[in-house]
Amino acid sequence: MTGLSPHSEWLLNEFHELRPQLLQLSDKVYAYLCDTLKEQGIELNAIEHRVKTEPSLANKLVKKGDKYHSLTDITDLVGLRIVTFYTDDVDKVAAIVKRLFDVDWSNSVDKRKLHQLTSFGYNSLHYVCRLKPDQQLVDASLANIPFEIQMRTALQHAWSAIEHDIGYKGAVKLPPEYRRQFSRLAGMLELADDEFSRLRTTMTEYRRKVETLVKSGQLSDVPLSTDSFSSYLKLQPFERLNQRIAAVNQAEIYPASLMVFLPLLESFGLETLDDVQQFIADNSDDAYQLALSQLAVTDIDILSESIGLLNLCLVYVLKHHGGREGLCQVYDTINGKDPSNTLLADVILKQARALSFG
Repeated sequence: MTGLSPHSEWLLNEFHELRPQLLQLSDKVYAYLCDTLKEQGIELNAIEHRVKTEPSLANKLVKKGDKYHSLTDITDLVGLRIVTFYTDDVDKVAAIVKRLFDVDWSNSVDKRKLHQLTSFGYNSLHYVCRLKPDQQLVDASLANIPFEIQMRTALQHAWSAIEHDIGYKGAVKLPPEYRRQFSRLAGMLELADDEFSRLRTTMTEYRRKVETLVKSGQLSDVPLSTDSFSSYLKLQPFERLNQRIAAVNQAEIYPASLMVFLPLLESFGLETLDDVQQFIADNSDDAYQLALSQLAVTDIDILSESIGLLNLCLVYVLKHHGGREGLCQVYDTINGKDPSNTLLADVILKQARALSFG
C-alpha cells in the first residue's frame, strides 16, 4: 500500500499470515465471555467481536507505523465490545473480565473518568487483555497476542453510533450553538443512563419488600400488581379450592400459569392482595358448587391448576350480574378471543340457574 514504510509492510505481511489464528482467538474469547456472563446472570444488550481488516490495519500503520515494533504492540487487532443495559453492569462485566484474563493496565483506559461534556458516547471502559498462561482456549503461539475489550451501556453505544453517523467527531470545528446542542444531549443521556440504573435498584428493593410483606401475611399493605401477584401465588392461595374440586372425580391437577387472570382481578376492582384474599373467601363455596355442576356428570380426571380461580371469576361475574358478556370476557382473557367462548358462557349460564347465585 502507498505510504507504508518497509517496517510497516513487514507488519502487514505478518498480520496477513497470522489473521486465521486471530480469527480463532476472537471466536474463542467471544464464546468464553458469552458463556461466563450467561452463567453470572448478566443480561446484555449485545456482545460483538471482530478481527481488524487488512485495509484498516494498513491505514493505522500509515499514521502510526513507526511506534509499533511488532504485532503484539498493536492492542486492537482483536476487538470485542460488550454492551450492557445498565451502568452498574459495566462494572460487573469489568470485574469478570479482570478475573478471566490478564489485563494490561498500562494500555487500558476508563474513559468514563475523563468527564468531557461531549464524550458521553465514548465513556466506555477499554481493557487490553491477554490470555492467562494456564488458559488453553487457543494455540499457545497466540497466548501473547493482546485483544481489546470495550464495555459500555446501550445508550452510550447508540450515542457513539449517532455521533459517527452525523460526522461530529470528524468535524474540524462546529459553531458554538451546535457544540452546545451536543453537550446538552450528551448530558441528558448520561442522566438517563444513571436514572435507569437507579430505577432498577429501586424496583429490586420494592420487589423484596413486597415478598417480605406477602410472606408475613400483611396483604392489606400490598397493592395488586404483577410483582405482588406473582409473590402471592407462591403461597398457593387457590390450592385448597383446587383440591376440593379435584376430589369430585379424584382428578389430578397439572401446573398452569395463573398470571393471565391478573387483568380480570383488576377489572373486578380488587386493589390489594387483601382484596384478593377476601375475594377467595367470599366466593370459594359457590365456585366449588359451580365446578361440581360441571364435573359431576363427567369422568374428567385431569384438571388445570387454574380450575379454582376460573370458577371464582365466573361466580363473581354471575353474582354481579355480568351475564353472557361478562362471562365471555373471562374466557376471552384467559383463552384469547374466540367464537366458542360464547358457547362456554351459555353453558355456564344454564348450569348457574340451578344454583343460588345464578
